[in-house]
Amino acid sequence: IPDWQIISQLAARLDAKMARERDAEYWRYDSASAIFEELARVTPIYSGMNYDRLRGEGLQWPCRTVDHPGTPILHIDKFSRGRGKFHPITAHDPAEQPDADYPLVLTTGRVLYHYHTGTMTRRSEPLAWREPRGYVEINAEDAERISLEDGHAVVVKSRRGSVRTRAKISDRVPPGTVFLAFHWREAPANMLTQDFALDPVAKIPEYKVCAVRVENPRA
Repeated sequence: IPDWQIISQLAARLDAKMARERDAEYWRYDSASAIFEELARVTPIYSGMNYDRLRGEGLQWPCRTVDHPGTPILHIDKFSRGRGKFHPITAHDPAEQPDADYPLVLTTGRVLYHYHTGTMTRRSEPLAWREPRGYVEINAEDAERISLEDGHAVVVKSRRGSVRTRAKISDRVPPGTVFLAFHWREAPANMLTQDFALDPVAKIPEYKVCAVRVENPRA
């Protein structure tokens, strides 16, 4: 069953359960294209789009009329308000620096074949076949210091916690830095990251840098 049908049926049942039978009628779509047509009616930048025009090469918004060719590049010669607005920021060092106990810098991120916590992509056989399990990328120089070989089990520790995973020796990370993706529930990267140094505007912690050490259980 397509996702749009699941969402439509769920919404209709919730409305009916809340004694809003009249509202439940709004969820009786017969196709994904009907949903998109409604979206285009209430969203000016999609007004000129429909499923027929989207077939083939596709169509890039804004597209405000049915004869509009679409907008492959949004800003070419100027911005709608004139020149671009730049916001200078002051660079500063990370709140947590490596030291003798935690000599490596951990940075986190994604791999190509998975998305966020992998709740959908790890259920896909082709994607799971490409990246079946997690690993920490470590430079050969750092691996040699702890007699670590590619594929070995390792423990990554920070001041907040530890995770077990396997080593992937790689020159993609420089000496002194390790990389751990955050898709793997069996090796959750954010067990290691810190939550005390917040961005002054967005209040987001420094998830992309913290001090860790990598231990070789075989050593």
